Amino acid sequence: MFSPRQLGVTLTDKMAQFAVYSQHAERIDLCLFDKDGREQALAMQRGEDAVHRIDLPSIHPGQRYGYRTHGVYDPDRGLWFDPSKLLVDPYARELDGPFRHEQRLSQYGVETADLVPKAIVTRDQPARVGKPLLPPGGFIYEVAVKPFTMLHPDVPEGERGTVAALAHPSVIAHLKKIGVDAIELMPITAWIDERHLPALGLTNGWGYNPIALMALDPRICPGGMMELRETVAALHAADIGVILDLVFNHSGESDRYGATLSMRGLDNLTYYRHARDSPGQLINDTGTGNTIACDHPVVRQLILDTLRHFVLSAGVDGFRFDLAPIIGRTADGFDPNAETLTAMLGDEVLKDRVLIAEPWDIGPGGYQLGNFPQSFLEWNDRARDDIRRYWRGDGWMTGALATRLAGSSDVFRNGHTRSVNFLAAHDGFTLMDLVSHQQKHNEANGEENRDGHGENFSWNNGVEGETQDPAILEHRRRDVAALLSTLFATRGHVMLTMGDEAGRSQRGNNNAYAQDNEITWLDWSAIDEGLVEHTAALTAMRRRFSVFSEASFFSGEGDVEWLNAAGQPMQVGDWENASNPVLGMVLATTDRTTEQATRLAVLINRSHAPLTFALPGEGWTDVVTGEAWQGMLPPRSVRFCFPA
Repeated sequence: MFSPRQLGVTLTDKMAQFAVYSQHAERIDLCLFDKDGREQALAMQRGEDAVHRIDLPSIHPGQRYGYRTHGVYDPDRGLWFDPSKLLVDPYARELDGPFRHEQRLSQYGVETADLVPKAIVTRDQPARVGKPLLPPGGFIYEVAVKPFTMLHPDVPEGERGTVAALAHPSVIAHLKKIGVDAIELMPITAWIDERHLPALGLTNGWGYNPIALMALDPRICPGGMMELRETVAALHAADIGVILDLVFNHSGESDRYGATLSMRGLDNLTYYRHARDSPGQLINDTGTGNTIACDHPVVRQLILDTLRHFVLSAGVDGFRFDLAPIIGRTADGFDPNAETLTAMLGDEVLKDRVLIAEPWDIGPGGYQLGNFPQSFLEWNDRARDDIRRYWRGDGWMTGALATRLAGSSDVFRNGHTRSVNFLAAHDGFTLMDLVSHQQKHNEANGEENRDGHGENFSWNNGVEGETQDPAILEHRRRDVAALLSTLFATRGHVMLTMGDEAGRSQRGNNNAYAQDNEITWLDWSAIDEGLVEHTAALTAMRRRFSVFSEASFFSGEGDVEWLNAAGQPMQVGDWENASNPVLGMVLATTDRTTEQATRLAVLINRSHAPLTFALPGEGWTDVVTGEAWQGMLPPRSVRFCFPA
């Protein structure tokens, strides 16, 4: 019976213990590699807890190693033991190279030691661990490391595309300018390309296809944990938190025709979910070919140890979990009180960290928005879609918009919001593409535009895609500014994906995971400085007024008023007017610059014509411009006013 114990490599002054779990392997060999690549195989001793161990003297940091398993090879029974396959330790802290896909990774009896990266023995170095840097209602900025920094002119060429580039003063200056509270790094742990990509001449640029959950990918973090730790420290010195996007729902070993690289070869039946009474059939609740069995004690221990490793060794502030219902899945479906989720929340190292769920997968009952434990924040796709539909001009959306502005009380039902409100993320249109394309354009992905979401609630302002028409370009820019303003007026945390504050386009590609090229790389020479300044003004406004750091829902007793264009309380007819073009929200708040109680009016005009809006009383001032409110809302705009 497995009980949590030290797995991976444990170094002492006199020796190193290697420990790896396998319930079903007959024997596991530890394979040590010298500097010339020569291999020495040593048989490990299996314990009653199914942990295979070996103690060796004279092992030092830098030693390269892997595993080979012996046993039955019968995929129909879920058994994949093949000693020709060199396997990566699930607890590997560092690798000597990146993964690359070749067909022989999937072929029984074919040697792969020359192809598979070797794990490197390391000695963990402690990081400074402080209070997480993400305030209530904070601004999260989603970053793909390579695309964000690859074309930055100030970053030294050798650092571009790496985690170290995020610590460059010019990069930090941009983050500070737009008011980022925490960056959320898309996966930086070691991943492999999907097997269909090499033939298309494409590579995975997102990293959502992991193999080694603790090891940083040497392509974007060549300095390993030290590079991440130093970058986190530099960002912390600038009061910017770091959140890691981690993938515990599947691995890059894919379906039964995929590669044997680590967990599959060590103990497929333990690490992955299988159909009841059919151990050869992998459950595919992720759409990737396999689903990690997060409710198994061994996998639970691996997840917890991985999270602790990144906190203690890098000092990160928290985590975002891809397809997070998988972490709470049991054989009977999603359980918000599942042992793995509960263990995270009770762990001494993890219990104060920022935890963010992407609350859906494609399995039965996979949509779980609002159902995660109360300590979790959750990506809110209803806010995304309702705000998009409102600005697209869909009918009967005024009430839905108000609900999203107020924190989505229909979703989060315990008196406060846990919403991460966003309008665009990595897996979809950029914000500029949202207002420039009615249809997705994923032809470059080599799948004849079949991939990616078909319904994006988008519009193109009269021309599909690229145009030189100055009027259309201005309309698009205006729409992006209005969308940004709406997002920053919501209660809850807010998230932008990199470059959306600057007009970045992916040429209409809403599934750009395989575009590790100029399609996804942020062109710093072409950023829209006006939109950047607009975003900076919004974050300053959001920080100035206390209402945006409050998570409780409005009571309607003086804390919020919903007004029509005449400055009167909204009536049933206003709410039910399918084409109602305007909405006013007046909030009771504190102005932090004066520490005085005041009101903040958020005025929205989604029509294509200027409209009057009469605020009650006199002396209202535009927060951003400082000019007296003249009672006129420009077309397709949002204005913020307060009584001066």
